[in-house]
Amino acid sequence: MRAEVEKVIREIQPSLRADGGDIELVDVTEDGIVKVRLKGACLGCPFSTMTLQFGVERYLKARVPQVKRVVVVY
Repeated sequence: MRAEVEKVIREIQPSLRADGGDIELVDVTEDGIVKVRLKGACLGCPFSTMTLQFGVERYLKARVPQVKRVVVVY
């Protein structure tokens, strides 16, 4: 599952980078929790929670059905 998640993260990165941000995959647990680190403009952005839930998490769940949740780690 990690390889699938990494592929999807790479697909998402150009959109985030276009706005000065970035995302880094930290871990994928066996129970479907994806841990990511937000970077650049995404770090501390007031819309980062919305981006994560309605963008990253929704896209990951659609592409990798085993994904249950996406969480930010620092």
